Order: sequence, then structure tokens, then C-alpha cells
Amino acid sequence: MIGNDIIDLSIAKLESNWQRRGFLEKQFTEREQQLILTASNPFVLVWKFWSMKEAAYKVYTQQNEVRFFAPKKFDCLLISENKGLVNFKDQIFYTSSIVTHHYIFTLASLEEGVKAYSKFVMPQFIDRMIKIKLQDVTAFSAKEIKQKKTKNRAPVYYYKDILLTKSCSISHHGNFGVFSLLYNRF
Repeated sequence: MIGNDIIDLSIAKLESNWQRRGFLEKQFTEREQQLILTASNPFVLVWKFWSMKEAAYKVYTQQNEVRFFAPKKFDCLLISENKGLVNFKDQIFYTSSIVTHHYIFTLASLEEGVKAYSKFVMPQFIDRMIKIKLQDVTAFSAKEIKQKKTKNRAPVYYYKDILLTKSCSISHHGNFGVFSLLYNRF
């Protein structure tokens, strides 16, 4: 299973005041708060942690078919500039993040080093581009590939009754869209 998240940093700057009273305390553990407050760029670290939590949450909800809001219970740990871990209950989620001046993208999985296919696209073209990618790897017509949703609203893709995706995660925020896939080989 995989989960992803993308943050448009220009939108985050405009629409969210992470410095307002109570924000950090509600979203982040005490250790995360200390790291944020002592970081050279606390704004970026806030949104990197948020992206890690959201990506891990998407993995968890695919696995357990339950939705909830509890970001503080997802505990982030940075291993390197791009790699991290997120702990939730008795599970560890491995994360890989890309941080640019424009966005933060994170991919999470239950296994270290999972090779997922991820593609950045305009948000309005995500579904179409997923179907084109699945057509490329399966030879099934993109026109006949359909998206369905699981109980918890996670996307899955089918050609007739054949499940094409092992795991799919879609994110969009502001000007950025991304999808990540683990797909069945045919």
C-alpha cells in the first residue's frame, strides 16, 4: 500500500497561519513542535510533517477502511533530508519527500524502498493520466478503464472485472496534482 500528499506552498502561505495560537499543539507532538520551533525554516518543516502524516494516513485508511482525523497521533521522525518515518499505533510508515520552493510531495508505504510510479499533473487531468498510464502497462483501452472507490473512498482502477491497481493515491492542492500507483503486471 502507498499513500501520497502534495502541498502547494504558495497556497499554504496564504490560507493557513501555522503560527496562530493552538495550531501546533493540536496537530503535532511535543517533539515535532520542538523541531519545528528550532528549525531554520519552520514553515517548510510544518508542511513537510503535515505531508508525511497525510501520506501515512492514506496508507492506513486503505488498509483498515476507516476514516478519522487525528494528525497528532501520527508521529514523524526525520531520518535524512528526504527520508522519514511515521509511527501510528503499532505501525511504521516509511516516507520519502521532495521539497522545492513551490511544493512538498511525500510518498508513504509500509515497506522501505517501495518503487511506486508517481506523476505530477495538472489537478484536472489526474484521472485521465492514470488511465493512460494503466493503458501503457496493460494494453487495455484507457476508455474502458474505470475508477471505483473503496468504502473509505480510496481510488481503485478496473478494466471490466480485472483489478489493475494494487494501490493508488491521488493528491492535489492549489496548482499541483500528483498520483502514485502500484499496479498489477499483465
